[in-house]
Order: sequence, then structure tokens, then C-alpha cells
Amino acid sequence: MSTLLEQKCPCCGGAIEFNANTQSMKCPYCDAEFDVAAMEQAAGNPANIGQDNFAWQTEASQWQSDEINGMGVYTCKSCGGEIVADATTGATTCPYCDNPVVMTSQFAGGLKPNLIIPFKYDKKAAKEALNKFIASKKMVPKVFKDQKHIDEIKGVYVPHWLFTGTAVATADFTAEKARHWSDSDNNYTETSYFNCYRSGNMDFANIPVDGSSKMDDTLMESIEPFNVSEAVPFSTAYMAGYLADKYDVDLNASVPRANERVKNSVVSALEKNVMSAGYSVVIPQNSQVNIANGSYAYALYPVWILNTTWNGKKYTFAMNGQTGKFVGDLPLDKSAFWKKVAMFTPLMSAVAYGILWALGNM
Repeated sequence: MSTLLEQKCPCCGGAIEFNANTQSMKCPYCDAEFDVAAMEQAAGNPANIGQDNFAWQTEASQWQSDEINGMGVYTCKSCGGEIVADATTGATTCPYCDNPVVMTSQFAGGLKPNLIIPFKYDKKAAKEALNKFIASKKMVPKVFKDQKHIDEIKGVYVPHWLFTGTAVATADFTAEKARHWSDSDNNYTETSYFNCYRSGNMDFANIPVDGSSKMDDTLMESIEPFNVSEAVPFSTAYMAGYLADKYDVDLNASVPRANERVKNSVVSALEKNVMSAGYSVVIPQNSQVNIANGSYAYALYPVWILNTTWNGKKYTFAMNGQTGKFVGDLPLDKSAFWKKVAMFTPLMSAVAYGILWALGNM
């Protein structure tokens, strides 16, 4: 039989969820509040993470057998309704009674998260951020200023792989220095060319790589950074009231992106070091980066996803559920754009005419 984990209020027995504002478990029925650790202890589910060894010297564990009984179809403990979810949904709400549930068995056969960053911003804050974001943009269709056109707002814990280690790097650059001078007849430029070599070590910690194929990687990286110092040991209590995904992009598939982010950062730092020597142009040629003491962790990051539709096209926005950083693409209101063009065209034509007139009379 499939397993649902549903947090119950010790006072009234109602379904309880994690509250981003109070950072505690809060019952929506009797308003009782409880510490997350206390709820975990009461449920007999301490956040205790063991260890497995992988190529990145990981510290992680497999889910216990009593946590992984079945996948796919679930029975809500509050109303008895059946819930069907895909293979990566880890938390959701019952479509019949709207109670928050955590589908622990959906994580069957996978690693248990090491860390989780709890939500600090609620749904209301996400709506306000969208309105503020749209209001700050010019030439956006008016339909975007109407909250009624928001199709969906959901808080999701997105799986991320976090990479930590030391980069040992060497790089070659070609560089230029230019000297300029003039005499009464001519202007002169002397350009000198150099080959530059740099090497060094750079420590990095918790470089994130999105572990969900459902999430656009560019969108996820745009809402960085997350403050990992505020992460807590993983507990299913924080997932109550939110959606959550299990990773479907595994460690091996995530390593190339982690390596790319490390290499770009290291080579950029070495390039800036060359520029600091007074060169006017610096061009990278060859580089080599090795990782020492590399390790990784598996974490869940809080993200608000907002969707809206205009002219048959879907637009997706994302907000960092910890810091409130908001990103997303907006369509151009073409009618407003051309009105602006029409308004400035006579002015630009007059300026161009004035310049041509002045040149013709010189």
C-alpha cells in the first residue's frame, strides 16, 4: 500500500503545515503553533541522515523500508480520497479536502536529501512580487497587471546538487598594451603583445545544479544565490503545504554543469588578475582545472513558480522563496512600442536634419 505522511495537529487533529512567516508548524484550524523538531520527535521521525560513499565522497542515505511502500497512487488519511502523482512528486495537497501531504514513498530508491532551506516568503508575498515586477517594466501588456490572469502559483521545493571542493587551475592568455601619443602632424599608437601565464587555487562551496528536468535551468540559476548557511537538516515537516520534487537528473548528469560553473569562475578570476597588471585587452587561450577534495550534498531549495497566459502563450516567473529575488520574461506590447517610436521619430528626424545642415555649412 502506498504511504502518505500527513502532519496532524496535536491539539485538534487537523492537518498541519509549515508556515513560512513564523518558521514553525501552524494549524490552520485552531492556530496552534509547534516547533518543527518537536513535531518530528512526536511523529517518531527524527531527521537523522546516515552516510553512503560515492565518487564525490558523499554523505547521504537510502530511505528506510517503512518509508518506501509503493508509488503512484495514495490514499488521503483525512478524507479517504485517492491521490495520483507522477514519479517525482514528493509533496502536494489532496484535491478533495486540500490537506497538505508528503509522499515519502515517491523517493523510493533514491538518496534522502541532506539539507532543506525552508520557505521564508508565502504565496501572498509571491503575488505582490509579481505585481511589483510587472509595474517596474515599461511597454508591458495591461493584462499582466490584473491578478485574475495569474493561472497558477505554487511553492515548490526544487532538488539541487551542491558541489564543494578546491579548484587547482592554470591558464594562458594573450594580452595587449597600447601607448598613444601625438605630435603637431599625427596621432600615434604603439601596441605591444604579451603571453601571460597564471595559476592558482580557488575554494568553492555549495555550487548548485538543478536536479529537476521540469525546471528551466536558466530560470533556477537566475534566482540565485541561496543562503546555504540558513539550511537545516532535512525534515519532511518543512514540506507540508508545498509541492516537492525528487531529483530526476542524477549526480552523474549534473557533474558537467558543476564543472563548467567552476571552470568559468576560476578562469574569469585569473583573467581579472591579468587585467589588473594594466593590459588593455586580455584573451584566454588555454586552461586546465582540476578538482581536489570534491564532495557533494543533496538539498531542496524553496521556489515560487507563477504562470500566466497571454495571446495563447504561457509565461513563467520564479521567485526565490528564501530571499524574494524575482525573475521572468515579459512580452512586449507592440502597440505601445510603436506609439513610442512614432512619438520620437519627428524629434530624431529634426536632430538628424540639424546635424546634416551643420556639416553642410562647415
